[in-house]
Amino acid sequence: MAESLFFTFKSFSKEEDLLEFAEFLKEQNVEFELENNSLLFDPSFVNNDLSKDYRIKLRKPDFEKVNSLLNEISEQQMDDVDEDYYLFTFSNEELLEILSQQDKWGNFDYVLARKILAERGINMTREQIDDINKRRTEELSQPEESQRNWIIAGYLFSFLGGVIGIFIGRHLMSHKKTLPDGSNIFAYSASDREHGKYIFILGILLSLFWIAFRLYRNG
Repeated sequence: MAESLFFTFKSFSKEEDLLEFAEFLKEQNVEFELENNSLLFDPSFVNNDLSKDYRIKLRKPDFEKVNSLLNEISEQQMDDVDEDYYLFTFSNEELLEILSQQDKWGNFDYVLARKILAERGINMTREQIDDINKRRTEELSQPEESQRNWIIAGYLFSFLGGVIGIFIGRHLMSHKKTLPDGSNIFAYSASDREHGKYIFILGILLSLFWIAFRLYRNG
């Protein structure tokens, strides 16, 4: 199967927010895909928004374009910010942290943080912003911490012949994450992915073994 040319740009917990953003992209003539990764079953039985996961996916070259558009919209909203907005109480160090983690804070807080810093005499040049973005991308490019507990659980479920082991193995060996620049990379280390491959194969083989064993005994 060919790899998708679209990568997750933004996630939403409410479908109406997703559709509103989709309309914005249509107006800007930006191609996109919609994806619903919501849980099919909500264990809380209260239709919790935490079980909802709607995603907008863009082509990699459009990431920077859309972020620039969102920043421009945020800049137009700066005059309407309430004086008691929480960012005004942040220290310079905390505001600089927002600039270094725009992917966590969003466009509005990012633009406002830059504005507040400028008012305090700290003007960030384009080169400094590019350097911050580069370092953030390098930081996010590092593999996630060792998935030791999931690896142990994966082997355990695989030996028991459970389908869960197969899913854990597949996740460990194939799960990817999208960086702020649109790059799509493996989320886990080569070692963890190797374990995932063994768990996946072992899970399939032992599941087939246990199925055959049960059929033999019942036959």
